[in-house]
Amino acid sequence: MSDSIDDLDRRARSLEFGMAVEHTFAEVWSGDTLTIRDRRLLLLGLLVAQGLDDMIAPQLDAALRTGELTPSELREIVVFLTHYAGWPRGTRLNAQVEDLITRFMNG
Repeated sequence: MSDSIDDLDRRARSLEFGMAVEHTFAEVWSGDTLTIRDRRLLLLGLLVAQGLDDMIAPQLDAALRTGELTPSELREIVVFLTHYAGWPRGTRLNAQVEDLITRFMNG
């Protein structure tokens, strides 16, 4: 039984996605010039600036769990990014950070 064009297209896109993910985590996050913390800070700034709230939480969680960023540093990031990304985005980020810190401290 031969594959339909849609099946082949779907598999090709899946392969492309897999290769992109592998490249991202194998190369982009493993260079030796920037630390993981540096990369995380850059990514957080980009995600906040673009309003990609659903992608911010996993990054905040990883930064806090691994010790890359402390609760105080996360709060300072909120203040800093609020001035550059705008108050609405800063307010949403603040809610995410405070929720995460509360769960982290109580967990």
